[in-house]
Order: sequence, then structure tokens, then C-alpha cells
Amino acid sequence: MPKMKTNRGAAKRFRRTAKGGFKRAQSHLNHILTKKKPKRKRQLGMTARIADADLKSVRRMLPYS
Repeated sequence: MPKMKTNRGAAKRFRRTAKGGFKRAQSHLNHILTKKKPKRKRQLGMTARIADADLKSVRRMLPYS
């Protein structure tokens, strides 16, 4: 049976956590930053966890992580 391929776009976006979940970066922090409050930009810089509804598809895209 051939090896499964990792989705390279997903590999750049998601990282495995120690407990087996996945973490991701948040969006809306690339441009048009002048109208956003400092608190909002600071909180968008933090990582977030993948929702339980998306976990199955992320695991399928990253079979070896």
C-alpha cells in the first residue's frame, strides 16, 4: 500500500499539541491594522485550537503528525 501524502498547505498552518490536538494561528492580522484596537491585535496574535468539528478533516490532511 502506498504512503499517504501530507497536505502541504495544512502542514504550514497547523501544529500538533502535546495532548494530541492541533493549534492554529488566527486570521485578520495582516493588513488594515490602523482601525483595529491594540487589545484586539494583541489577542489575534495568540494561537487558537482547532474546533472539534474540524478535527477529523485536519487529521486526514496531516496523517503523520
